[in-house]
Amino acid sequence: MIARELLDTAKIPGGDELKLFRRALKGADEYSIMLGRIELMNSRLSGSEQALATLTCERLTVKNPRILIGGYGMGFTLRAALSVLPPQASAEVVELIPAIVKWAQEPMVELSQNSLNDSRVTITVDDVCDVIDKADREYDAILLDVDNGPDGLTHEANDRLYSMAGLAKAKKALRSNGIVAIWSSEGDTKFTSRLHKSGFAVDVKTVPARANGKGAKHTIWLAQKTE
Repeated sequence: MIARELLDTAKIPGGDELKLFRRALKGADEYSIMLGRIELMNSRLSGSEQALATLTCERLTVKNPRILIGGYGMGFTLRAALSVLPPQASAEVVELIPAIVKWAQEPMVELSQNSLNDSRVTITVDDVCDVIDKADREYDAILLDVDNGPDGLTHEANDRLYSMAGLAKAKKALRSNGIVAIWSSEGDTKFTSRLHKSGFAVDVKTVPARANGKGAKHTIWLAQKTE
């Protein structure tokens, strides 16, 4: 077993600590972000994060969409979105934890593949809940990969996103026929029902965690605004 190297630590709201690890493997280093003994992210498990972007973008019908990505993570959702968005589109990434952005620019820069310097991208260190709260018909899509999904694991305030009130604000932030897409480590029938009750047309996808289609499965909700 190849040992992991601790690269950095960062405090998150509530006082918990994130740890960034790297393991040197043949071909490409493996990065992981841990909360205690829980692995929140791993660079070898990028399939569902990429699907969050591609499944959403393929449903957009506007010529130059404006999308909001809540949670940078390891950048896989942003990179996948940029690979399919047109040159005049825009992608706003909102990340709560400053260290995540720092790690993307320094120890994990190889994962970003220069996406942070793309002219279509803006990065904001803020709470995506606050950004959504202030928005009024500004986005064609909102992609949320924060915490572990509707059942908060690291940040209880994320409940603001997934409650009926939070979904109403997300709907208000979307333009006509806009889509809010939510990543989760597992399914949640109660949340699906909540989306329906909020007036969204809902499509639930089960996607592989790995880009090669193997391993665990994750859940993505694609909820389209209906007028």
